[in-house]
Amino acid sequence: MTGYEVIRRDGLARLSVLATPHGPLHLPAAVDTRDLFPDLANRELSNVPLTAPEDFARQYHLRGKGQPVTIHPAIEPDASSGDCIIVPGWHTALSNPRGYVEWLVRLKEAVPPDTAWYAPGTALPSNAHILCYSGFDLFDYTAVDLKTAQGRFCLPEGDFPGKVMDEGICSCPGCRESDLLQHNRFALERELALIRQFIALHQVREFVESRSRMTAEHVAIIRHLDSRNRFMEERIPVVRDARLGAMSGDALFRPEVRRFAARVLDRYLPPPGDVAVLLPCSARKPYSLSQSHRRFAGAVAGRAVELIVTSPLGLVPREIERIYPAAHYDIPVTGYWDREELSITASALAGFLSRHPCRRIIAHLDGGALQAAAMAADICEKEFECTGGDRPASDGALKRLSEALEGERVVRHDIVRGTLSYQFGVDVDTRGMAVRWKNLDLLVRKGKNPLFSLDPGTGLLRPTFEGWKLIPEGYRVIIDDFPVRGDILAPGVISADPRILEGDEVLVEGPQALATGRAAMPAFEMEASSRGIAVRVRKVLKE
Repeated sequence: MTGYEVIRRDGLARLSVLATPHGPLHLPAAVDTRDLFPDLANRELSNVPLTAPEDFARQYHLRGKGQPVTIHPAIEPDASSGDCIIVPGWHTALSNPRGYVEWLVRLKEAVPPDTAWYAPGTALPSNAHILCYSGFDLFDYTAVDLKTAQGRFCLPEGDFPGKVMDEGICSCPGCRESDLLQHNRFALERELALIRQFIALHQVREFVESRSRMTAEHVAIIRHLDSRNRFMEERIPVVRDARLGAMSGDALFRPEVRRFAARVLDRYLPPPGDVAVLLPCSARKPYSLSQSHRRFAGAVAGRAVELIVTSPLGLVPREIERIYPAAHYDIPVTGYWDREELSITASALAGFLSRHPCRRIIAHLDGGALQAAAMAADICEKEFECTGGDRPASDGALKRLSEALEGERVVRHDIVRGTLSYQFGVDVDTRGMAVRWKNLDLLVRKGKNPLFSLDPGTGLLRPTFEGWKLIPEGYRVIIDDFPVRGDILAPGVISADPRILEGDEVLVEGPQALATGRAAMPAFEMEASSRGIAVRVRKVLKE
Protein backbone atom coordinates (compact mmCIF):
# COMPACT_ATOMS: atom_id res chain seq x y z
CA MET A 1 0.00 0.00 0.00
CA THR A 2 1.20 3.53 -0.79
CA GLY A 3 0.27 6.69 1.05
CA TYR A 4 -2.14 8.92 -0.83
CA GLU A 5 -4.11 11.91 0.43
CA VAL A 6 -6.34 14.43 -1.32
CA ILE A 7 -5.57 18.00 -0.26
CA ARG A 8 -8.15 19.93 -2.30
CA ARG A 9 -10.98 18.95 -4.62
CA ASP A 10 -12.68 20.69 -7.49
CA GLY A 11 -15.24 18.17 -8.65
CA LEU A 12 -13.38 15.11 -9.91
CA ALA A 13 -10.13 17.08 -10.22
CA ARG A 14 -7.84 16.98 -7.19
CA LEU A 15 -4.70 18.35 -5.66
CA SER A 16 -3.14 15.46 -3.78
CA VAL A 17 0.06 13.95 -2.45
CA LEU A 18 1.39 10.46 -3.22
CA ALA A 19 4.05 9.10 -0.88
CA THR A 20 6.83 7.43 -2.86
CA PRO A 21 10.28 5.99 -2.03
CA HIS A 22 11.71 9.19 -3.54
CA GLY A 23 9.63 11.47 -1.33
CA PRO A 24 6.15 13.04 -1.61
CA LEU A 25 4.86 13.59 -5.14
CA HIS A 26 2.41 16.45 -5.57
CA LEU A 27 -0.31 15.61 -8.10
CA PRO A 28 -1.42 16.06 -10.80
CA ALA A 29 2.03 15.57 -12.28
CA ALA A 30 4.00 13.69 -14.92
CA VAL A 31 7.00 11.53 -13.92
CA ASP A 32 9.07 8.63 -15.18
CA THR A 33 6.76 6.01 -13.74
CA ARG A 34 9.06 3.03 -14.43
CA ASP A 35 11.42 4.45 -11.82
CA LEU A 36 8.49 5.00 -9.48
CA PHE A 37 6.86 1.58 -9.98
CA PRO A 38 9.42 -1.21 -10.68
CA ASP A 39 6.66 -3.81 -11.13
CA LEU A 40 5.59 -2.14 -14.41
CA ALA A 41 8.54 -3.88 -16.06
CA ASN A 42 6.80 -7.23 -15.47
CA ARG A 43 3.55 -6.23 -17.19
CA GLU A 44 4.61 -5.66 -20.79
CA LEU A 45 2.16 -6.96 -23.43
CA SER A 46 -0.48 -7.52 -20.72
CA ASN A 47 -2.89 -4.67 -21.51
CA VAL A 48 -6.51 -5.69 -22.07
CA PRO A 49 -8.56 -3.39 -24.39
CA LEU A 50 -11.11 -1.25 -22.58
CA THR A 51 -13.82 -2.62 -24.86
CA ALA A 52 -13.06 -6.26 -23.98
CA PRO A 53 -15.99 -8.26 -22.55
CA GLU A 54 -15.82 -9.68 -19.03
CA ASP A 55 -14.84 -13.25 -20.02
CA PHE A 56 -11.92 -12.07 -22.13
CA ALA A 57 -10.83 -9.50 -19.56
CA ARG A 58 -10.84 -12.05 -16.73
CA GLN A 59 -8.70 -14.42 -18.75
CA TYR A 60 -5.97 -11.92 -19.57
CA HIS A 61 -6.24 -9.22 -16.88
CA LEU A 62 -3.05 -8.83 -14.83
CA ARG A 63 -3.52 -6.92 -11.57
CA GLY A 64 0.19 -6.77 -10.82
CA LYS A 65 2.02 -7.72 -7.66
CA GLY A 66 2.82 -4.22 -6.47
CA GLN A 67 1.84 -0.66 -7.25
CA PRO A 68 0.11 0.51 -9.32
CA VAL A 69 -2.95 -1.77 -9.23
CA THR A 70 -4.29 -2.51 -12.72
CA ILE A 71 -8.07 -2.22 -13.14
CA HIS A 72 -10.44 -2.79 -16.05
CA PRO A 73 -14.05 -1.59 -16.62
CA ALA A 74 -15.39 -5.14 -17.09
CA ILE A 75 -13.95 -6.49 -13.82
CA GLU A 76 -14.69 -5.60 -10.21
CA PRO A 77 -11.59 -3.62 -9.14
CA ASP A 78 -9.28 -5.16 -6.55
CA ALA A 79 -8.00 -1.91 -5.07
CA SER A 80 -7.71 -0.53 -1.55
CA SER A 81 -7.54 2.91 0.03
CA GLY A 82 -4.14 4.46 -0.56
CA ASP A 83 -3.42 2.47 -3.71
CA CYS A 84 -2.36 3.96 -6.99
CA ILE A 85 -4.51 2.44 -9.72
CA ILE A 86 -3.65 2.27 -13.41
CA VAL A 87 -6.09 2.01 -16.33
CA PRO A 88 -4.09 0.61 -19.28
CA GLY A 89 -5.20 1.73 -22.73
CA TRP A 90 -6.95 4.87 -21.48
CA HIS A 91 -5.50 6.82 -24.42
CA THR A 92 -7.93 4.89 -26.65
CA ALA A 93 -10.93 6.18 -24.67
CA LEU A 94 -10.37 9.81 -25.66
CA SER A 95 -11.78 9.20 -29.14
CA ASN A 96 -14.92 7.59 -27.67
CA PRO A 97 -16.55 10.20 -25.39
CA ARG A 98 -19.56 8.09 -24.47
CA GLY A 99 -17.42 5.08 -23.61
CA TYR A 100 -14.93 7.33 -21.81
CA VAL A 101 -17.62 8.53 -19.40
CA GLU A 102 -19.31 5.13 -19.00
CA TRP A 103 -16.01 3.46 -18.10
CA LEU A 104 -14.95 6.34 -15.88
CA VAL A 105 -18.20 6.38 -13.87
CA ARG A 106 -18.19 2.58 -13.50
CA LEU A 107 -14.63 2.57 -12.18
CA LYS A 108 -14.90 5.67 -10.01
CA GLU A 109 -17.94 4.24 -8.23
CA ALA A 110 -16.17 0.91 -7.62
CA VAL A 111 -12.74 2.15 -6.48
CA PRO A 112 -12.13 3.73 -3.02
CA PRO A 113 -12.14 7.52 -3.35
CA ASP A 114 -8.71 7.95 -1.74
CA THR A 115 -6.74 6.31 -4.54
CA ALA A 116 -4.38 7.94 -7.03
CA TRP A 117 -5.35 7.47 -10.70
CA TYR A 118 -2.69 6.85 -13.35
CA ALA A 119 -3.40 7.08 -17.10
CA PRO A 120 -0.37 5.53 -18.86
CA GLY A 121 0.78 6.65 -22.29
CA THR A 122 -2.01 9.22 -22.53
CA ALA A 123 -1.09 12.72 -21.41
CA LEU A 124 -0.30 15.48 -23.90
CA PRO A 125 -0.33 19.24 -23.34
CA SER A 126 -3.52 19.28 -25.43
CA ASN A 127 -5.49 16.71 -23.39
CA ALA A 128 -4.11 17.00 -19.84
CA HIS A 129 -6.97 19.33 -18.91
CA ILE A 130 -9.72 16.80 -19.68
CA LEU A 131 -7.80 13.96 -17.99
CA CYS A 132 -7.38 15.94 -14.76
CA TYR A 133 -10.97 17.22 -14.94
CA SER A 134 -12.20 13.63 -15.06
CA GLY A 135 -10.14 12.57 -12.05
CA PHE A 136 -6.73 11.36 -13.26
CA ASP A 137 -3.76 12.42 -11.17
CA LEU A 138 -0.59 10.76 -12.46
CA PHE A 139 0.90 10.67 -15.95
CA ASP A 140 4.08 9.62 -17.75
CA TYR A 141 6.00 11.02 -20.72
CA THR A 142 5.18 8.21 -23.16
CA ALA A 143 2.69 10.15 -25.28
CA VAL A 144 4.82 13.29 -25.61
CA ASP A 145 7.94 11.22 -26.31
CA LEU A 146 6.05 9.46 -29.09
CA LYS A 147 5.12 12.85 -30.54
CA THR A 148 8.80 13.77 -30.40
CA ALA A 149 9.70 10.60 -32.33
CA GLN A 150 7.11 11.63 -34.93
CA GLY A 151 8.65 15.10 -35.18
CA ARG A 152 5.63 16.86 -33.69
CA PHE A 153 5.79 20.09 -31.66
CA CYS A 154 3.32 19.91 -28.75
CA LEU A 155 1.31 22.81 -27.32
CA PRO A 156 -1.94 22.97 -25.31
CA GLU A 157 -3.66 24.02 -28.54
CA GLY A 158 -2.53 20.86 -30.40
CA ASP A 159 0.58 19.42 -32.00
CA PHE A 160 2.31 20.90 -35.03
CA PRO A 161 5.20 20.07 -37.38
CA GLY A 162 8.57 20.21 -35.63
CA LYS A 163 9.74 23.18 -37.72
CA VAL A 164 7.24 25.36 -35.82
CA MET A 165 9.80 25.37 -33.00
CA ASP A 166 11.82 27.90 -34.98
CA GLU A 167 8.97 30.43 -35.19
CA GLY A 168 9.30 31.81 -31.66
CA ILE A 169 6.01 30.44 -30.30
CA CYS A 170 7.75 29.12 -27.19
CA SER A 171 10.88 30.28 -25.38
CA CYS A 172 11.36 27.31 -23.03
CA PRO A 173 14.87 25.86 -22.50
CA GLY A 174 14.11 23.12 -25.04
CA CYS A 175 13.20 25.65 -27.73
CA ARG A 176 16.28 27.75 -26.99
CA GLU A 177 18.42 24.65 -27.48
CA SER A 178 16.35 23.27 -30.41
CA ASP A 179 15.63 20.17 -28.30
CA LEU A 180 12.15 18.92 -29.29
CA LEU A 181 12.06 16.21 -26.60
CA GLN A 182 12.85 18.71 -23.87
CA HIS A 183 10.25 21.16 -25.18
CA ASN A 184 7.46 18.58 -25.39
CA ARG A 185 8.09 17.36 -21.85
CA PHE A 186 8.29 20.94 -20.61
CA ALA A 187 4.99 21.80 -22.35
CA LEU A 188 3.24 18.92 -20.54
CA GLU A 189 4.73 19.88 -17.18
CA ARG A 190 3.76 23.52 -17.68
CA GLU A 191 0.18 22.59 -18.54
CA LEU A 192 -0.11 20.39 -15.44
CA ALA A 193 1.29 23.21 -13.29
CA LEU A 194 -1.36 25.53 -14.72
CA ILE A 195 -4.08 22.97 -14.04
CA ARG A 196 -2.92 22.71 -10.43
CA GLN A 197 -3.38 26.46 -10.07
CA PHE A 198 -6.94 26.37 -11.42
CA ILE A 199 -7.86 23.47 -9.13
CA ALA A 200 -6.52 25.49 -6.20
CA LEU A 201 -8.70 28.41 -7.32
CA HIS A 202 -11.78 26.14 -7.67
CA GLN A 203 -12.03 27.20 -11.31
CA VAL A 204 -10.89 24.12 -13.17
CA ARG A 205 -14.22 23.89 -15.03
CA GLU A 206 -13.72 27.35 -16.51
CA PHE A 207 -10.19 26.44 -17.57
CA VAL A 208 -11.24 23.10 -19.05
CA GLU A 209 -14.09 24.67 -21.03
CA SER A 210 -11.67 27.17 -22.57
CA ARG A 211 -9.18 24.45 -23.51
CA SER A 212 -11.80 21.99 -24.77
CA ARG A 213 -13.10 24.29 -27.51
CA MET A 214 -10.21 23.10 -29.66
CA THR A 215 -11.34 19.43 -29.61
CA ALA A 216 -14.86 18.15 -30.23
CA GLU A 217 -14.29 14.95 -28.24
CA HIS A 218 -13.33 16.93 -25.14
CA VAL A 219 -16.51 19.01 -25.32
CA ALA A 220 -18.49 15.79 -25.72
CA ILE A 221 -16.83 14.30 -22.62
CA ILE A 222 -17.83 17.36 -20.57
CA ARG A 223 -21.42 17.10 -21.78
CA HIS A 224 -21.64 13.37 -21.10
CA LEU A 225 -20.29 13.95 -17.59
CA ASP A 226 -22.83 16.74 -17.02
CA SER A 227 -25.60 14.31 -17.98
CA ARG A 228 -24.58 12.01 -15.10
CA ASN A 229 -26.54 14.08 -12.59
CA ARG A 230 -26.20 11.99 -9.43
CA PHE A 231 -22.58 11.01 -10.03
CA MET A 232 -21.41 14.56 -10.65
CA GLU A 233 -23.59 16.27 -8.03
CA GLU A 234 -22.07 14.12 -5.28
CA ARG A 235 -18.63 15.31 -6.29
CA ILE A 236 -19.30 19.01 -6.88
CA PRO A 237 -19.04 21.31 -3.82
CA VAL A 238 -22.33 22.79 -2.67
CA VAL A 239 -20.70 26.23 -2.53
CA ARG A 240 -17.51 27.93 -3.60
CA ASP A 241 -16.18 31.41 -2.93
CA ALA A 242 -14.96 31.61 -6.54
CA ARG A 243 -16.45 32.98 -9.72
CA LEU A 244 -18.60 30.70 -11.88
CA GLY A 245 -17.85 31.59 -15.49
CA ALA A 246 -20.94 30.94 -17.59
CA MET A 247 -19.31 31.71 -20.94
CA SER A 248 -21.10 29.15 -23.10
CA GLY A 249 -24.35 27.24 -23.37
CA ASP A 250 -22.75 24.34 -21.51
CA ALA A 251 -23.10 26.38 -18.30
CA LEU A 252 -26.84 25.62 -18.35
CA PHE A 253 -26.02 22.00 -17.55
CA ARG A 254 -23.28 22.43 -14.99
CA PRO A 255 -24.10 20.34 -11.90
CA GLU A 256 -24.05 23.33 -9.54
CA VAL A 257 -26.39 25.30 -11.82
CA ARG A 258 -28.85 22.41 -12.00
CA ARG A 259 -28.59 21.89 -8.24
CA PHE A 260 -29.43 25.54 -7.57
CA ALA A 261 -32.46 25.42 -9.86
CA ALA A 262 -33.68 22.16 -8.30
CA ARG A 263 -33.36 23.51 -4.75
CA VAL A 264 -35.21 26.71 -5.63
CA LEU A 265 -38.08 24.55 -6.86
CA ASP A 266 -38.02 21.72 -4.31
CA ARG A 267 -36.64 23.27 -1.10
CA TYR A 268 -36.85 27.04 -1.03
CA LEU A 269 -39.77 28.59 0.86
CA PRO A 270 -40.68 32.12 -0.32
CA PRO A 271 -42.07 34.77 2.02
CA PRO A 272 -45.86 34.72 2.40
CA GLY A 273 -47.24 37.02 -0.27
CA ASP A 274 -49.67 36.82 -3.15
CA VAL A 275 -47.98 39.33 -5.47
CA ALA A 276 -44.74 38.52 -7.28
CA VAL A 277 -42.52 40.91 -9.22
CA LEU A 278 -40.15 39.48 -11.83
CA LEU A 279 -36.99 41.56 -12.17
CA PRO A 280 -33.98 41.44 -14.53
CA CYS A 281 -30.54 40.49 -13.26
CA SER A 282 -27.60 42.87 -12.95
CA ALA A 283 -23.89 42.64 -13.65
CA ARG A 284 -23.07 43.38 -10.02
CA LYS A 285 -23.65 40.61 -7.48
CA PRO A 286 -25.42 40.27 -5.16
CA TYR A 287 -28.04 42.09 -7.17
CA SER A 288 -29.22 44.27 -4.29
CA LEU A 289 -25.88 46.12 -4.32
CA SER A 290 -26.35 47.25 -7.92
CA GLN A 291 -27.71 50.66 -8.80
CA SER A 292 -30.58 49.21 -10.86
CA HIS A 293 -31.77 46.94 -8.06
CA ARG A 294 -31.61 49.75 -5.53
CA ARG A 295 -34.01 51.61 -7.78
CA PHE A 296 -36.19 48.52 -8.16
CA ALA A 297 -36.29 48.17 -4.36
CA GLY A 298 -37.46 51.77 -4.05
CA ALA A 299 -40.30 51.16 -6.51
CA VAL A 300 -41.37 47.81 -5.06
CA ALA A 301 -41.10 49.14 -1.48
CA GLY A 302 -41.45 45.63 -0.04
CA ARG A 303 -44.93 45.13 -1.49
CA ALA A 304 -44.18 41.95 -3.45
CA VAL A 305 -42.14 38.77 -3.53
CA GLU A 306 -39.08 39.61 -5.66
CA LEU A 307 -37.83 37.03 -8.19
CA ILE A 308 -34.85 37.73 -10.45
CA VAL A 309 -35.03 36.12 -13.90
CA THR A 310 -31.59 35.25 -15.24
CA SER A 311 -29.56 32.80 -17.27
CA PRO A 312 -28.10 30.26 -16.59
CA LEU A 313 -29.74 29.92 -13.14
CA GLY A 314 -33.28 30.54 -14.36
CA LEU A 315 -34.73 32.10 -11.23
CA VAL A 316 -33.11 33.67 -8.15
CA PRO A 317 -35.41 34.64 -5.26
CA ARG A 318 -34.27 37.79 -3.49
CA GLU A 319 -33.78 36.03 -0.12
CA ILE A 320 -31.11 33.68 -1.49
CA GLU A 321 -29.32 36.01 -3.91
CA ARG A 322 -26.12 35.75 -1.81
CA ILE A 323 -25.82 31.97 -2.04
CA TYR A 324 -23.39 30.38 -4.50
CA PRO A 325 -23.72 30.46 -7.47
CA ALA A 326 -26.30 33.29 -7.50
CA ALA A 327 -23.78 35.86 -6.26
CA HIS A 328 -20.83 34.40 -8.13
CA TYR A 329 -21.75 33.79 -11.78
CA ASP A 330 -20.48 35.84 -14.67
CA ILE A 331 -22.03 35.80 -18.15
CA PRO A 332 -21.41 37.65 -21.42
CA VAL A 333 -24.25 40.18 -21.80
CA THR A 334 -25.46 40.51 -25.38
CA GLY A 335 -29.22 40.89 -24.95
CA TYR A 336 -29.76 37.74 -26.99
CA TRP A 337 -31.15 34.56 -25.40
CA ASP A 338 -31.04 31.37 -27.42
CA ARG A 339 -33.90 28.84 -27.45
CA GLU A 340 -32.28 26.63 -24.83
CA GLU A 341 -31.86 29.51 -22.39
CA LEU A 342 -35.44 30.61 -22.96
CA SER A 343 -36.83 27.11 -22.52
CA ILE A 344 -34.89 26.30 -19.34
CA THR A 345 -35.64 29.69 -17.75
CA ALA A 346 -39.33 29.51 -18.68
CA SER A 347 -39.63 26.00 -17.21
CA ALA A 348 -37.97 27.10 -13.96
CA LEU A 349 -40.25 30.12 -13.64
CA ALA A 350 -43.41 28.20 -14.53
CA GLY A 351 -42.55 25.43 -12.09
CA PHE A 352 -41.97 27.89 -9.25
CA LEU A 353 -45.18 29.86 -9.88
CA SER A 354 -47.20 26.65 -10.13
CA ARG A 355 -45.83 25.45 -6.78
CA HIS A 356 -46.22 28.87 -5.13
CA PRO A 357 -49.32 30.46 -6.75
CA CYS A 358 -49.71 34.24 -6.68
CA ARG A 359 -52.76 36.41 -7.19
CA ARG A 360 -50.76 38.82 -9.34
CA ILE A 361 -47.52 38.42 -11.31
CA ILE A 362 -45.83 41.58 -12.56
CA ALA A 363 -43.11 41.11 -15.18
CA HIS A 364 -40.84 44.13 -14.89
CA LEU A 365 -38.56 42.79 -17.62
CA ASP A 366 -37.32 43.35 -21.12
CA GLY A 367 -35.51 41.40 -23.86
CA GLY A 368 -34.88 37.68 -23.42
CA ALA A 369 -36.02 37.65 -19.80
CA LEU A 370 -39.41 39.02 -20.89
CA GLN A 371 -39.61 36.37 -23.63
CA ALA A 372 -38.93 33.66 -21.06
CA ALA A 373 -41.62 35.10 -18.78
CA ALA A 374 -44.13 35.08 -21.66
CA MET A 375 -43.32 31.41 -22.31
CA ALA A 376 -43.73 30.65 -18.59
CA ALA A 377 -47.13 32.38 -18.57
CA ASP A 378 -48.29 30.06 -21.35
CA ILE A 379 -46.95 26.97 -19.57
CA CYS A 380 -48.60 27.66 -16.22
CA GLU A 381 -51.64 29.36 -17.78
CA LYS A 382 -51.31 32.58 -15.81
CA GLU A 383 -51.62 36.19 -16.88
CA PHE A 384 -48.59 38.42 -16.34
CA GLU A 385 -48.74 42.21 -16.10
CA CYS A 386 -45.87 43.93 -17.93
CA THR A 387 -44.38 47.18 -16.60
CA GLY A 388 -40.74 47.07 -17.77
CA GLY A 389 -40.94 48.57 -21.24
CA ASP A 390 -37.66 48.92 -23.11
CA ARG A 391 -35.68 49.98 -20.03
CA PRO A 392 -36.90 48.55 -16.71
CA ALA A 393 -34.58 50.83 -14.67
CA SER A 394 -35.82 54.04 -16.34
CA ASP A 395 -37.86 56.58 -14.40
CA GLY A 396 -40.97 55.90 -16.45
CA ALA A 397 -40.78 52.13 -15.96
CA LEU A 398 -40.18 52.48 -12.23
CA LYS A 399 -43.17 54.79 -11.94
CA ARG A 400 -45.35 52.21 -13.72
CA LEU A 401 -44.11 49.50 -11.36
CA SER A 402 -44.82 51.58 -8.27
CA GLU A 403 -48.29 52.47 -9.51
CA ALA A 404 -49.04 48.81 -10.30
CA LEU A 405 -48.29 47.94 -6.66
CA GLU A 406 -50.40 50.76 -5.25
CA GLY A 407 -52.52 49.48 -2.35
CA GLU A 408 -50.71 46.13 -2.00
CA ARG A 409 -49.66 45.16 1.51
CA VAL A 410 -46.03 44.90 2.55
CA VAL A 411 -44.54 41.39 2.43
CA ARG A 412 -42.48 40.13 5.40
CA HIS A 413 -39.21 39.24 3.67
CA ASP A 414 -37.27 36.62 5.63
CA ILE A 415 -33.71 35.92 4.55
CA VAL A 416 -33.17 33.50 7.46
CA ARG A 417 -36.15 31.26 6.69
CA GLY A 418 -35.47 31.41 2.96
CA THR A 419 -31.78 30.56 3.30
CA LEU A 420 -32.33 27.74 5.79
CA SER A 421 -35.01 26.17 3.59
CA TYR A 422 -32.63 26.21 0.59
CA GLN A 423 -29.60 25.11 2.62
CA PHE A 424 -31.07 22.37 4.82
CA GLY A 425 -34.53 21.69 3.40
CA VAL A 426 -36.27 22.73 6.64
CA ASP A 427 -39.00 25.22 7.56
CA VAL A 428 -37.77 27.18 10.58
CA ASP A 429 -40.07 29.42 12.60
CA THR A 430 -38.11 32.67 12.70
CA ARG A 431 -40.56 34.66 14.82
CA GLY A 432 -38.76 36.35 17.69
CA MET A 433 -35.40 36.31 15.94
CA ALA A 434 -33.42 39.51 15.59
CA VAL A 435 -31.37 40.00 12.43
CA ARG A 436 -28.47 42.45 12.49
CA TRP A 437 -26.59 43.46 9.33
CA LYS A 438 -23.11 44.93 9.33
CA ASN A 439 -21.89 45.49 5.79
CA LEU A 440 -22.24 42.01 4.21
CA ASP A 441 -22.20 40.16 7.55
CA LEU A 442 -25.38 39.01 9.21
CA LEU A 443 -25.94 37.82 12.78
CA VAL A 444 -29.16 36.16 13.91
CA ARG A 445 -30.10 36.05 17.60
CA LYS A 446 -33.03 35.06 19.73
CA GLY A 447 -32.83 36.91 22.99
CA LYS A 448 -29.18 36.81 23.99
CA ASN A 449 -28.48 33.53 22.15
CA PRO A 450 -26.70 33.74 18.78
CA LEU A 451 -28.26 31.26 16.33
CA PHE A 452 -26.72 31.84 12.91
CA SER A 453 -24.13 33.95 11.15
CA LEU A 454 -23.67 34.48 7.43
CA ASP A 455 -20.61 33.37 5.53
CA PRO A 456 -20.22 36.37 3.17
CA GLY A 457 -18.07 34.34 0.78
CA THR A 458 -20.66 31.63 0.08
CA GLY A 459 -23.98 33.02 1.34
CA LEU A 460 -24.62 30.03 3.63
CA LEU A 461 -25.73 30.39 7.23
CA ARG A 462 -23.43 28.96 9.90
CA PRO A 463 -25.48 27.53 12.78
CA THR A 464 -24.33 27.79 16.36
CA PHE A 465 -25.14 24.91 18.72
CA GLU A 466 -28.39 26.72 19.60
CA GLY A 467 -29.09 27.16 15.90
CA TRP A 468 -28.64 23.43 15.24
CA LYS A 469 -31.51 22.76 17.67
CA LEU A 470 -33.79 24.37 15.08
CA ILE A 471 -32.55 21.87 12.47
CA PRO A 472 -33.63 18.66 14.21
CA GLU A 473 -32.34 16.13 11.69
CA GLY A 474 -29.95 15.72 8.78
CA TYR A 475 -26.52 17.14 8.01
CA ARG A 476 -25.00 15.18 10.91
CA VAL A 477 -21.62 13.46 10.92
CA ILE A 478 -21.36 10.65 13.49
CA ILE A 479 -17.84 10.03 14.80
CA ASP A 480 -16.17 7.39 16.93
CA ASP A 481 -15.50 7.60 20.66
CA PHE A 482 -12.81 10.28 20.90
CA PRO A 483 -12.58 13.92 21.99
CA VAL A 484 -12.37 16.54 19.23
CA ARG A 485 -9.29 18.73 19.41
CA GLY A 486 -9.06 19.78 15.76
CA ASP A 487 -10.41 18.86 12.35
CA ILE A 488 -12.20 15.51 11.94
CA LEU A 489 -10.29 12.96 9.86
CA ALA A 490 -12.11 10.46 7.65
CA PRO A 491 -11.00 7.34 9.63
CA GLY A 492 -12.87 8.72 12.65
CA VAL A 493 -16.21 8.99 10.82
CA ILE A 494 -18.74 6.22 11.49
CA SER A 495 -21.53 7.57 9.29
CA ALA A 496 -22.65 10.75 7.55
CA ASP A 497 -25.96 12.02 6.20
CA PRO A 498 -25.87 11.09 2.48
CA ARG A 499 -27.09 14.58 1.60
CA ILE A 500 -23.82 16.12 2.83
CA LEU A 501 -21.65 17.61 0.09
CA GLU A 502 -18.31 19.32 0.29
CA GLY A 503 -18.90 22.82 1.67
CA ASP A 504 -22.03 21.98 3.65
CA GLU A 505 -22.38 23.16 7.24
CA VAL A 506 -22.55 20.06 9.47
CA LEU A 507 -23.00 19.06 13.10
CA VAL A 508 -20.47 16.52 14.37
CA GLU A 509 -21.79 14.14 17.04
CA GLY A 510 -19.89 11.54 19.05
CA PRO A 511 -19.84 9.95 22.53
CA GLN A 512 -17.23 12.48 23.64
CA ALA A 513 -17.84 15.40 21.34
CA LEU A 514 -20.25 17.84 19.78
CA ALA A 515 -18.81 20.20 17.18
CA THR A 516 -19.82 22.40 14.28
CA GLY A 517 -17.92 22.85 11.05
CA ARG A 518 -17.87 22.58 7.29
CA ALA A 519 -17.66 19.35 5.31
CA ALA A 520 -14.33 19.04 3.51
CA MET A 521 -15.51 16.07 1.46
CA PRO A 522 -18.90 14.57 0.50
CA ALA A 523 -20.58 12.00 2.76
CA PHE A 524 -19.69 8.99 0.60
CA GLU A 525 -15.99 9.92 0.80
CA MET A 526 -16.15 10.41 4.55
CA GLU A 527 -17.44 6.87 4.95
CA ALA A 528 -15.17 5.22 2.37
CA SER A 529 -11.84 7.02 2.86
CA SER A 530 -9.11 6.00 5.27
CA ARG A 531 -7.26 9.31 5.15
CA GLY A 532 -7.92 13.01 4.67
CA ILE A 533 -9.86 15.75 6.48
CA ALA A 534 -13.60 15.03 6.56
CA VAL A 535 -14.80 18.10 8.50
CA ARG A 536 -13.04 21.37 9.16
CA VAL A 537 -14.15 22.10 12.70
CA ARG A 538 -15.13 25.63 13.61
CA LYS A 539 -16.18 25.19 17.23
CA VAL A 540 -16.32 22.41 19.82
CA LEU A 541 -18.92 22.41 22.59
CA LYS A 542 -17.13 22.26 25.92
CA GLU A 543 -18.94 20.69 28.85
